[in-house]
Amino acid sequence: MDLIRAYRTMYMIREFEETIQKLYEKGLVHGSTHLCSGQEAVAVGFAYAMRPEDYSTYTYRGHGHALARGMDMEAAFAEILGRKTGVNRGKGGSMHLTDARKGLMGSFAIVGAGLPVAVGLARAAQLSGNSRVSVTFFGDGAANIGAFHEALNLAAVWHCPVVFVCENNLYGEYSRINLTTPIEDLAKRAESYNMCWQIVDGNDVRKVYEAASNAIEQARAGNGPVFIECKTYRQRGHSRSDPGKYRPEEEVRSWLGRDPLKIAKSYLLESGIDENEINKLESEVRKEVDLARQKAEQAPYPDEEEIVKDVTV
Repeated sequence: MDLIRAYRTMYMIREFEETIQKLYEKGLVHGSTHLCSGQEAVAVGFAYAMRPEDYSTYTYRGHGHALARGMDMEAAFAEILGRKTGVNRGKGGSMHLTDARKGLMGSFAIVGAGLPVAVGLARAAQLSGNSRVSVTFFGDGAANIGAFHEALNLAAVWHCPVVFVCENNLYGEYSRINLTTPIEDLAKRAESYNMCWQIVDGNDVRKVYEAASNAIEQARAGNGPVFIECKTYRQRGHSRSDPGKYRPEEEVRSWLGRDPLKIAKSYLLESGIDENEINKLESEVRKEVDLARQKAEQAPYPDEEEIVKDVTV
């Protein structure tokens, strides 16, 4: 993979998320925000392994997935700020960044809701005879709900071209996985459905990309669904103003030491890329993010007619 390009995208996602947090603190973001800081390698590793025509479904912590697959950053900012120029005209907000033109078929507020939708998309591709693959991203908490098991079961029975990606960040909202689930390696559940599975370091973009490429091509070749568990960690609390104090300090420090941006940057330095070049790239990204933020803040809110358009009340 092009590691410089991957690092640039990861850094852009991180800066986007940090900016969203600041906008929320200023009172400009209404409703919930769920940041993916610390999980960028999963979004970028998979996005770079997918084709433009492939499908994605993802969670309310999905800003990174949307940006990694090419969603316009200004339109994403505007959507979260509720502005008319947002990707969904300001009516979806932070939890519903969606753009079907780019294969971004749904950011779901309901835990696990994207899994059966992804299976349906994969089944449609299968029946249409095209080569599209459906990739669905979900958290560890979703692995305990009925839709998870139903989706895996149907995908296996129908031999659908779908890749299930569990972003296991150890916490379902405020509860650690050991308090809610009898196992920590959730990919093992795929064995119950006779499904191939793999556990990967979700903070290492190169390892994620390799696992994603293999899984997606296996599904595309007609060999059925695949389950990938990415071990990762969210660096912030669950949502909004949650300080995440329920997490042990030693655990947080350990994971921060394995920040996906630090890992990717170390690869670049080891490959001979000059640190000044990396610093220049980061400076350029910060300027791009700030410009997109400024334009989004200046955009108008949707008028009353637009607000009720395409909405059932």
